[in-house]
Amino acid sequence: MTFSYPTRQKELQKLVQKLAISDLSRINWQLLDLALTHPTASSQGNYQQLEFVGDAVVRLAASELLFETYPDCPVGEFAAIRSLLVSDRTLAEIANSYGFDRYLIISSSAASDKVGAESRLADAFEAVLAALYLSTNNLQLIRPWLDSHFQPRAAQILSDPARQNYKAALQEWTQGQYKILPEYIVKETGRIHGGEDRFTAEVWLRGELLGEGKGRSIKAAEQAAAQAAFNQVTIKN
Repeated sequence: MTFSYPTRQKELQKLVQKLAISDLSRINWQLLDLALTHPTASSQGNYQQLEFVGDAVVRLAASELLFETYPDCPVGEFAAIRSLLVSDRTLAEIANSYGFDRYLIISSSAASDKVGAESRLADAFEAVLAALYLSTNNLQLIRPWLDSHFQPRAAQILSDPARQNYKAALQEWTQGQYKILPEYIVKETGRIHGGEDRFTAEVWLRGELLGEGKGRSIKAAEQAAAQAAFNQVTIKN
């Protein structure tokens, strides 16, 4: 087969080795190369179709793990945990731990877009999962290494009474206690576009400041503020 440049296969082999996949003969290298080609690098030969398949693959991998590990868990809990495991944030974190950005063929302008980095890594990660799945038509090349990332995260989510959705948890608490909703005030406090502290949120209830948080987006800042508030009110009660 022909790669985009002479050293491409060696680079992909390094990534596969990081994933602790020993049987290289089963991998469809052409698909893996495609999975790590951003649309800005090629309008036709890119990861978009594989990403579509990978979205289903990662959900299947997470579902199998949860079914095997927590056989008595209600279906509703399965859905809540899985949604967090397959979120862009989680997938980008896992992809980043393997240095996916080093293997992604992408235009310089897109690579400099820090705001889109998370979704870009998550998309590439899903595409890689699709390439590995389609190489064998099963999860044998995926679960041995992906489980090690999903298992501790699933356990952490189960131990979290808010299921990491602190806005919803805080809202449920305030409605139960006072029959009213908390109010959020968000200000843009950072000058760097996409910076971790670009927005600062405050959450108020009955004229009292319950918590404050920062984030790169309004949503992230509100979640951080809600987490601080939720932790505070649950400790008091």
